[in-house]
Amino acid sequence: MPFGYHGRYLRVDVADGSARSVAIPEVVLRGHVGGAGLGTWLLLRETSGEYDALEPAAPLVFVFSPLVGTPLTTSAKFAVVAKSPLTERLNDSLSSSHFAVAGKKTGYDAIVVVGRASKPSVLTVDEDDVRVEPAGDLVGESIPRTESALAERLDVGFRVACIGPAGEHLVPFATISHDGRHAGRGGHGAVMGSKNLKAIAVRGNRRVETAQPESLVEYARDLSRRSFGPATAKYRELGTVANLLAFNRLQTLPTRNFRESEFPKAARLAPETIADSREKTRVSCAACTIGCEHVYERPGNPDDSGVRLEYENLYALGPLCGVSDPDVVIEASARCDELGLDTVSTGGTIALAMECAERGLLDAPGLRFGNGEALMNAVEAIGSRTGLGELLALGSRELANHLGGEAVSLAVHVKGLELPGYDPRSLPTMALGFAVGARGADHNRSGGYEADFAADADPLAPADVVARAAVATENEAVLMDSLILCKFLRGVFDDRVAAMAEMLTLVTGWDVTADELVRSADGIVTAKKRFNARQGWRPDEDTLPDRLLEGGVLDSDRLEALVERYNTLRGWSADGWPAEE
Repeated sequence: MPFGYHGRYLRVDVADGSARSVAIPEVVLRGHVGGAGLGTWLLLRETSGEYDALEPAAPLVFVFSPLVGTPLTTSAKFAVVAKSPLTERLNDSLSSSHFAVAGKKTGYDAIVVVGRASKPSVLTVDEDDVRVEPAGDLVGESIPRTESALAERLDVGFRVACIGPAGEHLVPFATISHDGRHAGRGGHGAVMGSKNLKAIAVRGNRRVETAQPESLVEYARDLSRRSFGPATAKYRELGTVANLLAFNRLQTLPTRNFRESEFPKAARLAPETIADSREKTRVSCAACTIGCEHVYERPGNPDDSGVRLEYENLYALGPLCGVSDPDVVIEASARCDELGLDTVSTGGTIALAMECAERGLLDAPGLRFGNGEALMNAVEAIGSRTGLGELLALGSRELANHLGGEAVSLAVHVKGLELPGYDPRSLPTMALGFAVGARGADHNRSGGYEADFAADADPLAPADVVARAAVATENEAVLMDSLILCKFLRGVFDDRVAAMAEMLTLVTGWDVTADELVRSADGIVTAKKRFNARQGWRPDEDTLPDRLLEGGVLDSDRLEALVERYNTLRGWSADGWPAEE
């Protein structure tokens, strides 16, 4: 077995509490690395044919990586992989926290959870001591209260990932949360809730050795130094919310359900403005030297630890819903965190409902763009699935399908996943990445905007140029998601893939090359597509909403040409079917 791995995963059936260790062949580890890559392999191994995302047999996979536990900055990350109840396609979410470090110390490279507990429970994994314990007293509790209660209840050393009320109510965009961070998109919280699990707690003392420890420490020191340089300065100073005004100036800030791409009152939500009226602290994820997290106080909540503001929640609960009051946007974001709701899908669904209500397609008095009180009420209703929340909890695609008619053309999603805060109408590489993404529209799975924002970028470039850029940025992203490393490190490296190959070599002892990693990336992306094909994927899913094919550099014919070229570069059929495994 190579250095950096345990070479096995733990399979737990919470219906009866049984657990067994399953070996992972070295060839699989080398080809899939860890994180999202290994999680995809495990999902394919554990399932066959089409199945429901919330059925008891559906696997929920927590995956670590060979870099976890090393001195490499930003490496304390883990992936959660499952079929999404929101999209019915593969979903992999990543997050940083001490949960990743503690999970790797259990002695497994992944934990696969199947079955449904007979009552609300907590799964504890303390190396080989696996237990399913009752947790009925935690039902209905918010995420912070659940974490606090379990911190008092469990022995020292356990790290917890849990769900809030939204996950218990099976909201298909509920999150799994830990240490104030979230495996956020696609509804993993609902999958966990369907298993009657309120939380999973991990602890262990099993460490793995690295192949070249002295060289690795030297490399890690240099990487830490570079990670604290100009390439990450904007994230340290203002956090990701710094993107808000920049995107507004570039007219790529989605506003009022993507009806516009510029928000006149964006300055009210700028980080500089918010910081003038409330205290802010800067913190770092576990094992991170960048320190991009900016935590703002919540007036009226003196015992609260504050709310982390990111660009995506600011955009989705602000401009996308036409809301410019920073107090409302911050409080809505905090409530999403407490309830366990993905802010992007929450904001996207509410924005659709606002437009439908405005057009008379939905009976919801007061639910209008810019109405902060209505926004807050909608967030609460979604978390509890009461009143209008029962409809909004469906997500934008199913809400539109329920309303029918004109509403279907107003829903802004890809494969059921609401779009992040990038208007792709003037960004062809990003638009292509959104259209073909395995889990739907996601800027974290395709860094195509880097190509679009480059100084020499041509928005009318030939299909081959755009498609090659989309493949290259998607490959880089899937490798970072498999190692796992924070994408804010991208600007630190001169040659990202070569740097990742060097890190993996130092940890594992394999003689890894950049070319080998590119082949691995190709294989992982194809494995994701194979899983989706099993679950009913069809070529017409790889597109964008009609609204985004008007008034920009893309129309349906050009996007179709881009998708076809992307598919052939991947070695698939022109309409996107992968070769047989």
